[in-house]
Amino acid sequence: MTANGANNIFSCLPVNRYCLAIACFALFLTACGSGSRAPVSGIDGNTPPAGCDGSCADSATQLSTADIEGVIARAVAEAQARGVSATIAVVDRVGNVLAVFRMNGAATTVTIVSPGAAISGGLEGVNIVPDSLAAIAKALTAAYLSTEGNAFSTRTASQIIQDHFNPADPLQPAGPLFGVQFSQLPCSDLSSRFSGVPDIGPQRSPLGLSADPGGFPLYKSGTPVGGVGIISDATYSFDADIGDTDIDDDELIAVAAMFGLAAPADRRAERILVDGRALRFSDGTQDDVLSVPGSAPAFPSINNIAGTLVAVPGYSNALVVAGTAFSQPASGVRPDTLDFPNLDAFVLVDSGNIERFRPVGGTDGPGALTAMEVREILTQAMLIANRSRAQIRQPVGAIARVSISVVDTNGAILGVVRSRDAPVFGIDVSLQKARTAAFFSSAAAAAALSGVPAATYLDGGLAVLRREPLSQYVGDVRSFLSLPTALSDGAIAFSDRAGGNLSRPYYPDGVTGNPQGPFSKPPGQWSPFSTGLQLDLVYNAIIQHVGFVAGLVADVPANCTGVDGFDNGFVLAGVLPALANGMQIFPGSVPVYRGAQLIGGIGVSGDGVDQDDMIAFLGLHEAGLQIGGISNADVAMRADTLTPQGVRLRYVNCPVAPFIDGDEQNVCANK
Repeated sequence: MTANGANNIFSCLPVNRYCLAIACFALFLTACGSGSRAPVSGIDGNTPPAGCDGSCADSATQLSTADIEGVIARAVAEAQARGVSATIAVVDRVGNVLAVFRMNGAATTVTIVSPGAAISGGLEGVNIVPDSLAAIAKALTAAYLSTEGNAFSTRTASQIIQDHFNPADPLQPAGPLFGVQFSQLPCSDLSSRFSGVPDIGPQRSPLGLSADPGGFPLYKSGTPVGGVGIISDATYSFDADIGDTDIDDDELIAVAAMFGLAAPADRRAERILVDGRALRFSDGTQDDVLSVPGSAPAFPSINNIAGTLVAVPGYSNALVVAGTAFSQPASGVRPDTLDFPNLDAFVLVDSGNIERFRPVGGTDGPGALTAMEVREILTQAMLIANRSRAQIRQPVGAIARVSISVVDTNGAILGVVRSRDAPVFGIDVSLQKARTAAFFSSAAAAAALSGVPAATYLDGGLAVLRREPLSQYVGDVRSFLSLPTALSDGAIAFSDRAGGNLSRPYYPDGVTGNPQGPFSKPPGQWSPFSTGLQLDLVYNAIIQHVGFVAGLVADVPANCTGVDGFDNGFVLAGVLPALANGMQIFPGSVPVYRGAQLIGGIGVSGDGVDQDDMIAFLGLHEAGLQIGGISNADVAMRADTLTPQGVRLRYVNCPVAPFIDGDEQNVCANK
């Protein structure tokens, strides 16, 4: 919807279609059993007890060393049956790497490539990526995207990040999580780093989130406990066409590996619809597996024979170690005890069980957010979330589970809170969203972007292909919006939905042939590995980290911006603390104002992008009503007052009747 309620009904029609479709689909499942391409139950061996649909998120369930050794042994047996050599990674739910096993003959590096595309620049053609990083990123992606209410794989991720949803449909908008692949980055200042043993999370991912099939979540008694990732083909890519059924070695090895620890069938992606479209979980079934997973050799019989456990700098030792139990203090996520009574809230803690991001006041001078205001914003957003119906969670009618972050205009983290069983990926993403809204709404954005070193693309080897200055995006957005002072006068309030509109390869989003948005690479040069400003901002930091794991350079600092290119020794210049963990370009954030003064941002990430928008927007609105002094941007300065190319930008998009406890409609109208 537009911020003042205009066109609200038309904006929310997709959500109505979604609600109708998922209700009908639920009735179909009840009457007819499994949905399309549900894996045969014999490969799963994991029917959960009733009740683990979000309620078990603080149980002491975890991956044991025996579980992990079994995963590796089954993967090796299937790889041998297929005549390939694989690298296998296992992680726990907060991203601790519990083991990495490389089979004899497995490629030690992979190449990043888009199928059928000739992309010049971006991450395409980077061929120095250690195999272990691809396997870890796949395992972590599956673990981070999955909950007790939904099980997503890297194939699911591939479907929801591309330039059309579904991929290759030229008349559909971009995927609902367009851009999420550049989160959980190795340079994130929020993510934890390997301490020598499993520790607090969320841990960082070496390549962000993965769209390459071959990563699945692992479950015990209906509770998500981690993920497994496989790489055997030396290619790190994505599925550009979901109209067929792939026989993919990586994926089928992972299918065998997760035997006995597989996701409950009723929670898998194919049981969840988004805008009337079923998501994908796996193209592989039991019928495609060549080995007998339940009879795989014991791990001691293959270790140091079929391959070896390997150490990965920054991630793991050459050992098998047990995982942490999610929502216990050792995982870094536990129930709140101080600030959010009766909200079933969870917070992040350090290794000493001390809260990392308890509400504090802003750092940006007079008029800054106070600790009380931050707490009220988080509280009201949690109250909205606890009333909201989730989009991507089973059973139908479950409440939305989200992570919520508040920042000031410097990007300082003022508070973070989570719902029970919210997906882990949303912690870092909610912070990215809050920072992105605050940054692009500020008067300092243009100068700051222009001061960041250019993205220095590799040529496929270790030479410079070309440099991409970030100042080009400032000029492009000013021309596109016909605003010569855009990003330098603070006159426009940008939400992540608005900035995301400007970051698509087609504007308006959804029709091949439309012009590109000013923050995007053009069609033909756009891919999930070459997005535009979002990647260019952090490109050098990703390359430095890859070089670190390869043993070539020091590790990247805990800030994703201001890293110069590899040819200049990755020196720091133009660091942006305001975007320390990168930027995000799918919906779920708004800037925070005190009158006309920008004082921060709120970001939300969890169980549906329209829900994310609504919880951020209404949470801030309700906090202002409760305590006064803070609010959403004035209607006259919101980005949906702009009509580039004759098409209005969007600010927030709220579901029509989103609440479980009532039938209130158009809940964001006139606010």
